Amino acid sequence: MEDQKKRVYDALDRLKIKYEVVEHEPVHTMEDMDRLGLPEKGTLCKNLFLRDSKGKRHFLVTCDEKKQVDLKSLGKQLGGGNLSFASEERLEKYLGLKQGSVSPFGLMNDADHAVEFFIDKDLSRCKSLGIHPLENTATVFLSFKDLDKFLWDLDVDVIKVKL
Repeated sequence: MEDQKKRVYDALDRLKIKYEVVEHEPVHTMEDMDRLGLPEKGTLCKNLFLRDSKGKRHFLVTCDEKKQVDLKSLGKQLGGGNLSFASEERLEKYLGLKQGSVSPFGLMNDADHAVEFFIDKDLSRCKSLGIHPLENTATVFLSFKDLDKFLWDLDVDVIKVKL
């Protein structure tokens, strides 16, 4: 088991969070995920790592993979102005992640709390959420409540938004 994934599993175990892991081939897009046939296990999440136009604020936004996200209206809602996808360099710097592995679990690498986390309110009604454990070779399924517990333990503010 890779160190990155093990860090996530160890943290979940320490918090006594119930989760299920599905190992799979590396995936880079939501289309790749869909081909794996995982959706019956829960709601697959897409995670957008964004920045404001000045590059001063960084945002991680998690929502249902099927949601269309309008960056212009999201920027207004988050008070971030014009948003765009952050570079791979910024992703590595702030969350310690590679493209294709973006995940709320990456916030465990954000010791300075430089990234603001937003999650779609609709996910709170889902039975189970599927997110990568810092690598795109597995998907962890856990409840919204348990993801919130994980992030609370990291002292991350979980801000719900309507997308």
